[in-house]
Amino acid sequence: MRKHILIVLGLLLLVGAGIVTWLAWPDTAQLPVDQVVGRQPTITAPRQQTIPTVKVAKAVGWQAGAKPSVAPGLRIEEFAGGLDHPRWLYRLPNGDVLVAETNSPPREGGGVVQKVMNVLLGRAGAGVPSANRITLLRDANGDGRVDTRTAFMTGLNSPFGMTLFEGQLYVANTDALVRVPYTEGATRITAKPELVIKLNPGGNHWARNVIPSGDGRTLFVSVGSASNIAEGGMEAEKYRANILQIWPADKNWRIYAAGLRNPNGMALNPTNGRLWTVVNERDMLGSDLAPDYLTQVEFGDHFGWPWYYWGGYPDTRVEPAYPQLQQYSKRPDYALGPHVAALGLTFANEAKLGSRFGNGVFIGEHGSWNRKPVSGYKVVYIPFGANGFPVAGAKPFDVVGGFLNADGDAQGRPVGVIIDKTGALLVADDVGNKIWRVTAR
Repeated sequence: MRKHILIVLGLLLLVGAGIVTWLAWPDTAQLPVDQVVGRQPTITAPRQQTIPTVKVAKAVGWQAGAKPSVAPGLRIEEFAGGLDHPRWLYRLPNGDVLVAETNSPPREGGGVVQKVMNVLLGRAGAGVPSANRITLLRDANGDGRVDTRTAFMTGLNSPFGMTLFEGQLYVANTDALVRVPYTEGATRITAKPELVIKLNPGGNHWARNVIPSGDGRTLFVSVGSASNIAEGGMEAEKYRANILQIWPADKNWRIYAAGLRNPNGMALNPTNGRLWTVVNERDMLGSDLAPDYLTQVEFGDHFGWPWYYWGGYPDTRVEPAYPQLQQYSKRPDYALGPHVAALGLTFANEAKLGSRFGNGVFIGEHGSWNRKPVSGYKVVYIPFGANGFPVAGAKPFDVVGGFLNADGDAQGRPVGVIIDKTGALLVADDVGNKIWRVTAR
């Protein structure tokens, strides 16, 4: 009899837990975003989710001449429009701008989860096929508007990062780093790309970035994870959630740093040449966790993914556990807030936007899907000190906003950010299909 009573009690507890879980869904943030930013963010207890909180701004585009808002003392105008999902930007030595018009490759399999993700992508404006194109934009007369637009490279495979290195243009496709010879002033490249190294494709995070390392011999390539927390097993994450170091002369490579769930933007600090990146952290721990971050990266660093976040907080969902790693998980340098989807990154040393922006970084926050209320959907600036790190106590400063309208719909979403040849800030907007140009008044 006692056994039956215990079974009934156990079932009641399970049902009660299910009801509590349902009533708590979707999870609502208990902290404002600005308490989960900076060098010492508030890290609350996780609120694990079986059913994810889904709150993504519906993509509607810019209507009737609307445009983003900017901080006082700045102005913003359209640099180029009519693009096809522009994600990443690169400035050539002559001032021409390359834009990767790109999107995720077709997502196959994944069952119900992938079907749900496809619906979310469509709502967020990311469900369109990839143009697989790099377009060249030229402002010949310096008036801040594009005069010449050409299809610079076509037939690529979800291209993202681009960089010049030793006379060749390197392009990071989703499945490979490739290169082609480059001639200054060229408006089109027809040469067949040469394979440098293969990259593991598939899964959730398709975008690969590439920048020179600064040593004159190697490149850095970022490769995001295939999943949220390696739920498909670590074999599927081989050479993923890494920054790789590439020797392009002989096509060798190594893992430079690991445990980075989805690093996208990378840049070298101009004051000391150190590598920095922005990283998208994990989902489904509640609307207050885990913070995306900005951090300096050194050889051999491990930032904990998937077992740990923010320098040693365990994610108990990950099996098998890896307790030996906890003490070696590096804490990031600066939290950007939960679920902001930090993608773009550029240092401000070449910007001519006023003294406020003399030493720091601009970050494009694409915007959340797993937080209520939403976070991100803006470009922020973080000031750095003379020591080469973010200023202690400094909070992100909003530079470009207004991407969400009064109804909470997305008129645009910022991604890549660079400084143009005049010192203006360029922002790729993959929902508005534009590039915006921010200048000082």
